[in-house]
Amino acid sequence: MAEVFPWLPCTLTVELPVVKFTVRKLMELTGGSVVETAFHQSSDLPLRVNGQLVGWTEFEVVGERLAVRLTDLT
Repeated sequence: MAEVFPWLPCTLTVELPVVKFTVRKLMELTGGSVVETAFHQSSDLPLRVNGQLVGWTEFEVVGERLAVRLTDLT
């Protein structure tokens, strides 16, 4: 399908639930802030394309950037 519509825009999202996170904490975020999540560091995170679950990912550091590695397609 990607070969037929290579121009078709899509939105990828990785869902990362956070615990005890308030609007105040959001407003106080700065560079280097650390946010506690509800996922264990080795847990895979859901990857959605245009709202549809397409697979699972894990975080990985690449140079000075945070990336996600695809671990499973659904």
